[in-house]
Amino acid sequence: MRPIRARIDSGALRHNLGVAKRRAPRSRSWAVVKANAYGHGLARAAKALAAAEGLALIELEAALELRRSGERRPILLLQGFYAPEELEPIAAQGLAVVVHDAEQLAVLEKAQLPKKLAVYAKLNTGMNRLGFPGKEFRDALERLRACAGSITLMTHFADADGERGVRWQLARFDAAAGGAKLPRSLANSAAILRYPETHADWVRPGIMLYGCSPFPDESAEKLGLKPAMTLSSELIAARSLSAGDSVGYGCTFTADGPVRVGIVACGYADGYPRHAPTGTPILVCGKRTRTLGRVAMDMLFADLTGIPEAAIGSPVTLWGEGLSADEVATSAGTVSYELLCALSPRVPVTETD
Repeated sequence: MRPIRARIDSGALRHNLGVAKRRAPRSRSWAVVKANAYGHGLARAAKALAAAEGLALIELEAALELRRSGERRPILLLQGFYAPEELEPIAAQGLAVVVHDAEQLAVLEKAQLPKKLAVYAKLNTGMNRLGFPGKEFRDALERLRACAGSITLMTHFADADGERGVRWQLARFDAAAGGAKLPRSLANSAAILRYPETHADWVRPGIMLYGCSPFPDESAEKLGLKPAMTLSSELIAARSLSAGDSVGYGCTFTADGPVRVGIVACGYADGYPRHAPTGTPILVCGKRTRTLGRVAMDMLFADLTGIPEAAIGSPVTLWGEGLSADEVATSAGTVSYELLCALSPRVPVTETD
């Protein structure tokens, strides 16, 4: 059996939710578990995140799977429904839905449901993806009052992790919502950690639950977060290169002197980013080193210079405990969200507590 493994630390998931709750002590939490809980396993994450008041995701089938497994907490569909026929199972299972445009609203008004739905009315304050325009929002709220069971106001921040911040969007939100005395859900992970004024009634922690930082300039460790996923493998071969020797497809790394190279059983078919360049950090025998050359489907290369004890069978950490997925992602020109979500189904997963 190939030695690559992903280990999911349920204790870290609980810890990270605790960080979110301490940062927003007056708010209830929608634990965001979309995309198979960011690659960590939906059922596993839902169990570990038992202290969250609700679960939020995108996929209706995943929500129904949670209900079939006995999950009784509120579940929020973050993009709402996509077709009228989805409303029947949504109502039957007591799911809450985001309503973000006039077409959805019209479908909801026409629906003959046994029970009115809990609705999150989404306002576009500058993200310009989903949400009612400000000028349409009050009319939408009036219509929703006639067809929704309950209404919570919602928006999503575009730059809570950046220099612009959230004040400009908060101002737009307040102007559009007017004096509506309704519950609010505003804060994502970045806003939970940096902007207490956004916490409101419900917060929506996502990436922070999985032990990664939403900020490019602040580490997860500094924020008090613990990695929930560790991707590890072993060396399956080693080679000694001389000056002028290359390694891997495309010969993108050529040695300028003696270099010892380890071949790691992990590649882009396992979820490791193919575009990770030479120099991407990696741990071998617990020591920090770098990748070399181009990542292949099933293998990649590690520089063993300065790690004389490294041999076939030596442990390798791709990301997780001891090496933040954020740092690996930055080196690869992407974000940790992508690394976690891209974990391949062929990688065996174990769980620790």
